[in-house]
Amino acid sequence: MKTTLLIMAAGIGSRFGGGIKQLAPVGPNGEIIMDYSIHDAIKAGFNKIVFIIRKDIEADFRAIIGDRIEKICAEHGVEVGYAFQSLDKLPAGYEVPEGRIKPWGTGQAVLVAKDLLTEPFAVINADDYYGKVAFEKLHTFLTTEATDKDFCMAGFLLKNTLSDNGGVTRGVCQVNGDGYLTDVVETSDIVKTADGAAVNGQPLDADSLVSMNMWGLTPAYMSMLEEGFVQFLSGIQGNELKAEYLLPIHIGGLLRDNQVSVKVLSTPDKWFGVTYKEDKELVIQSFKELIAAGEYEPDLFSDL
Repeated sequence: MKTTLLIMAAGIGSRFGGGIKQLAPVGPNGEIIMDYSIHDAIKAGFNKIVFIIRKDIEADFRAIIGDRIEKICAEHGVEVGYAFQSLDKLPAGYEVPEGRIKPWGTGQAVLVAKDLLTEPFAVINADDYYGKVAFEKLHTFLTTEATDKDFCMAGFLLKNTLSDNGGVTRGVCQVNGDGYLTDVVETSDIVKTADGAAVNGQPLDADSLVSMNMWGLTPAYMSMLEEGFVQFLSGIQGNELKAEYLLPIHIGGLLRDNQVSVKVLSTPDKWFGVTYKEDKELVIQSFKELIAAGEYEPDLFSDL
């Protein structure tokens, strides 16, 4: 069965180099976080990779990442495709507001890949490390349980997603007794504390589940996303330059209207990411420990 990993990488800067956090080397041979996600996805059974990028970085992206990944994927029968996010990819009848330079958000990013998503797919951020368990659970769900209205997401323990170097924004999940998502509350400036976590001085349950933008969806979702984008664009008067169409917010609306279900697949893995420049050394050390524990080969893709 064909399953796709959709990687949102359009946020990578147009000038490549050490200052771009998605491209910070974190593995022993210069691997970036995205390499580990692609490895884990292929290992879990995903057999198609689609990158969402921007046209202005296509040549550099292919030279630095794409061509190398395409070669690895070709050796393992994995297809690779590209979709391109741009401000002017809008529904008929809509134009880019004058002065708008901010991207439209993760909802529009996924929407630009619509023509390439003809099978169940997982969505991830390019610069987040999710761990093997999440990919395995999503792949199993997508190949056994997913339907036109039954989706899933990876739920991470809040305490496993915090930074030692400052506050983070997380989608705090509300989950019912059957393990299904009822809402995602975007919560800013969550900080690590001696007791766990807090926001604005108020303690948060460090064992609560949060979304790290890792979703399991099917092609049927794309028509919902398309319809939602029209509604979004029709309602941004007064905030035309900054409003963002975000996946968690759109999916949250569908949940409240009982149009879909989202099963929360909890994972014990620790999230890694370079939110702050000081995070990089911790991420490098974390991958060293994973390799030492036998979770990964030093030559990353050699075990596929």
